Amino acid sequence: MKTLIKNVRALLPDGTTPLTNIMIDRDKIAAIGEVPDGFRAAKVIDGTGKFAVPGFINAHTHASMTLFRSYADDMNLMDWLNNMIWPAEAKMQEEDIYWGAMLAAVEMIEGGTTTFADMYGPYMEKVAKAANDAGLRAVLSRGIIGVAPDGDAKIEENVSLYKDFNGAADGRITVMFGPHAPYTCPPDFLKKVASTAQSLGAEIHIHMAETKAEVEQIVKEYGKRPFRYVEETGLFDGKGTLAAHCVHLDDEDIAIIKKHAIRVAHNPGSNMKLASGIAPVPRLLKEGVCVALGTDGASSNNNLDMLEEINLAAMLHKVSTLDPLAVPARTALKMGTEYGAKAVGLTGVGKLEVGCKADITLFDMAGAAWYPRNDLASQLVYSAHADSASTVLVDGRVLMEDGELLTLDKERIFYEAQKCAERLTK
Repeated sequence: MKTLIKNVRALLPDGTTPLTNIMIDRDKIAAIGEVPDGFRAAKVIDGTGKFAVPGFINAHTHASMTLFRSYADDMNLMDWLNNMIWPAEAKMQEEDIYWGAMLAAVEMIEGGTTTFADMYGPYMEKVAKAANDAGLRAVLSRGIIGVAPDGDAKIEENVSLYKDFNGAADGRITVMFGPHAPYTCPPDFLKKVASTAQSLGAEIHIHMAETKAEVEQIVKEYGKRPFRYVEETGLFDGKGTLAAHCVHLDDEDIAIIKKHAIRVAHNPGSNMKLASGIAPVPRLLKEGVCVALGTDGASSNNNLDMLEEINLAAMLHKVSTLDPLAVPARTALKMGTEYGAKAVGLTGVGKLEVGCKADITLFDMAGAAWYPRNDLASQLVYSAHADSASTVLVDGRVLMEDGELLTLDKERIFYEAQKCAERLTK
């Protein structure tokens, strides 16, 4: 099916925002510009007053944690995990994972997000089902905790997830391996994860250097910092690694990141809320590291609003470095789109460019925040809000049009998610 988005302002890879037309043939962008005489669209979307951008890519989240939104706030990370989150998660059943992920899907689509990289616990096949039902693009990994008595079984669950769902949903789902973090995965266990993932050609998604306490714990136990510790297990030697957080880094850590072309998922909202610290993003970007953006879970953020993360990335690093040029608006937008695609291991995604996947979000510029229209990219980052996202396409399929969700029954999802949450948080 061919689709035409006509008369729309579009954010192109060079940073310009011309008034143009976007032609879609099946799942890809076929042309941008004048409509050829031979192009016959089965569907026409009027882009008048709209701003088209690549769909946002949430490079690190825990989708089903929407069920714990506002359940355990204003706590430090380890207290939050050990005393509130992990006990509640231990009660989760298949239906909780599914409805939590469906609630996340509603929020992500309504905020203009088209791809999410998810690491969570058991029943990840239900997250795959939710992504498929919603029409989203997803990069999934089974969160694996090596200190648990069933650690080896969790590796096998990730193997099954990979074999059953990598390439599923018409290629919209890919699967990584998800060793949780250095402090929950001993060295021999990480070696086992590494060899298993590498034998399948799968990439890695792992939390790294999120808090000072984590770094101190690893140094105390192993006499080396987390990145060196993990590097020596061979985990970074495979196809690729997505490292979430990377807040507390020294020169050696950054050298290891660059040596292995590790991609970083920066989570400014979660890091601020949990008081984890400020990642050295301007330095990483300057040194050529791919830095993407993630929301983390909705219980540590507390939303899945990628436009807010883009804004925070631009603002936080200005004030932390006292440099207004630290992360410019267009760089922040690339972190949430183009760099996000690279970070989660996808090609042909994250740009409005001929040949790329038609993952597109249209923002309605009717509100006061969009006037006067001096610089649309800057206005999106610094002025607009996610609720101005009006139309969302993934693989050329319209998931939301003029604010109406087309693939999801929002009221049913809200009801089921509330019911699940009430049982889990009693």
